[in-house]
Amino acid sequence: MEYKHYSVMLKESVDFLDVKDGGIYVDCTLGGGGHTNEILLRLNGTGRIIAIDRDPAAIKNAEIRFAGVDNLTVVHSSFDRFDEILDELKIDLIDGAIIDLGISSYQIDTPERGFSYMQNAPLDMRMDSSEIFTAYNIVNEYSENELVKIFFEYGEEKFARRIAAAIVSERAKKPVETTAELVGIISGCVPKFDKSGHPAKRTFQAIRIEVNNELGQIGPTLRSIVDRLKSGGNISVISFHSLEDTIVKKVFAGLGVGCICPKDFPVCVCGNKPKIKLLTKKPVIPSEEENNENTRSHSAKLRAATRI
Repeated sequence: MEYKHYSVMLKESVDFLDVKDGGIYVDCTLGGGGHTNEILLRLNGTGRIIAIDRDPAAIKNAEIRFAGVDNLTVVHSSFDRFDEILDELKIDLIDGAIIDLGISSYQIDTPERGFSYMQNAPLDMRMDSSEIFTAYNIVNEYSENELVKIFFEYGEEKFARRIAAAIVSERAKKPVETTAELVGIISGCVPKFDKSGHPAKRTFQAIRIEVNNELGQIGPTLRSIVDRLKSGGNISVISFHSLEDTIVKKVFAGLGVGCICPKDFPVCVCGNKPKIKLLTKKPVIPSEEENNENTRSHSAKLRAATRI
C-alpha cells in the first residue's frame, strides 16, 4: 500500500518555524514527509533537517521519497529520544522543530494495523511495529479497573465502566482477538441515543494512546526541544484532541513563566526566567477550506513559541 498522508495546516505550521538558510531543523513526526519536504524547500539546499518517526513504514517511504537528498537525516525512533538523537548526531542547538501529534492517515487506512474501528483486523495499534506490546495485551490482560481508567482518562468515555465489564466478561469465554469483536462488545454497551459519533471511537482512541504511550511523551519532549533551541528558534506543535492540546498548553505556559516566588516576597530569589514567548495566544485551527478538503483535520490545533 502506498504511503499517503495529509499534512494538516502544512503551510501555517512551517511558517511559524521561520525557516532560515543554513538552519538546522527537526521534524519529530516524519509521517508521509509533508512537513519535512516543506522545510527542505524553504532551506533551498542549505542547512540540515533531521526527521524522526517510530513507524518503520514511514522510514521506508522517506528513504524512497527523499533518496539523494544530502541534507536530510532520517531516524527510526520515538521522539521522546530527542536529546539522545541530537547527541548521537553531535548536534548541540537547533533553529526549529515541529511535532504533528496525530496518527497518520496511512496508519488508519492500513487495515492490518488495527487502528480503525471501521475495518476488521487483529488488535494491534502499534505505531512502531517492531515493538511487542499491542492492543491485544491491553484488552485481554488489563484488569477491569485498569481498563476503566484508560477508557475514562484517555478516551473521555462516559460508559467506561460498562465497556470494561463487558470486555472482561467476554474474554473469560475466549480471548478478544480482532477489532470487529471489540467493536461488537462496545456497541452493546453504548446506548443508541448517544450522538457523539461511532460508539467505539473513544475506546479505540484510549487503547491506541495506551499502546503507544502517546500522552506520556509529549511534555518531556517539548521541554527537551525548548532546551535545544537557539535564541530565536521556534517550535510548532499540532495536536488533535483536547488531552494533547491541554498538555501542550500547560507546558508552554510553564516555560513562559518568569519569577515563581510567592507573591508576598519583596524581591525575586528564585532566579527563574521565561524560556519561551508564545507566538500563538490562541491555537490556530484549520481553515474552512482545509476542513472541507480533509475531514480528519477538523479537530486540529496549532500552537507555536519562540526561544527567548
